[in-house]
Amino acid sequence: MENPIDYIGIAGNKPKGKRPYFFDDPAVERVLNITMAVGMELAVARERIDTLERLLEEKGILSREEITNYVPTSKDIESQRQQWHSEYISRILRIVQQSMEEVKNPDKTLQEIADDINQM
Repeated sequence: MENPIDYIGIAGNKPKGKRPYFFDDPAVERVLNITMAVGMELAVARERIDTLERLLEEKGILSREEITNYVPTSKDIESQRQQWHSEYISRILRIVQQSMEEVKNPDKTLQEIADDINQM
């Protein structure tokens, strides 16, 4: 089943206005943003996984051991998982993508671009 939503493109959407910065070093700021994105994704996923495992076990459908030992049984499953991985990485690395786009499509002077590159 083909998904018409362009998740990679959506990950590149930019908010209006300037991004707030908390550290003087832009590289540190990017690492913080990436780390926070991963942390948020992981927290939500972990909570949902815990809910699913508890419900499956309570209803006697699957045990946590069966879930832990699961191995994909088809190329289709592997393909779906790879698609999810690509979308996930796009969301996580959004800040890096946007920084690179600023360099490629600048609204800055040549000196500002050089300063940005030196700070990366």
